[in-house]
Amino acid sequence: MTIERIGPPLTGDERETLRAFLDFHRATLALSCDGLSDEELRRQSMPPSTLSLLGLVRHMAEVERAWFRRIMDGEDIPLVWSETGDFQQAYDARSSTRAEAFDAWEREVEHAQRIERAAASLDVTGHNVRSGETVSLRLVMLHLIHEYARHNGHADLLREGVDGTVGV
Repeated sequence: MTIERIGPPLTGDERETLRAFLDFHRATLALSCDGLSDEELRRQSMPPSTLSLLGLVRHMAEVERAWFRRIMDGEDIPLVWSETGDFQQAYDARSSTRAEAFDAWEREVEHAQRIERAAASLDVTGHNVRSGETVSLRLVMLHLIHEYARHNGHADLLREGVDGTVGV
């Protein structure tokens, strides 16, 4: 798989910059997993924690789905790995495969990109059923950037533990 990671523009407008940072972080997660076997991707950080690179990919599929499809697009759909809404279930990837996790994540990223591009502006709002609050697309994009940045730090440590690679 060829992963293209393009740095954000230095002079872009707000939406272009948010989109580019989000895509940069998505690519960073994919690069952190690149070249590893299913077994290596499932390797847990520090048992009893179930955190693994594959678990992060699964978690980010849930995050993309929840914020873009459920909140911004108002779709009444369950999470990918939990019909009860438990985001923690995605982290447990002990029986998962690269194909399963990446197919789900890439599908959710495609939905998210379609929803974002179709929105008239960053001021378009969605409804967060869990909190009861109305949120803007701007907030959703910033939240996803924050989620990816935090979890990409985890991914960097996990990758180092698998094969010594650092600074993806």
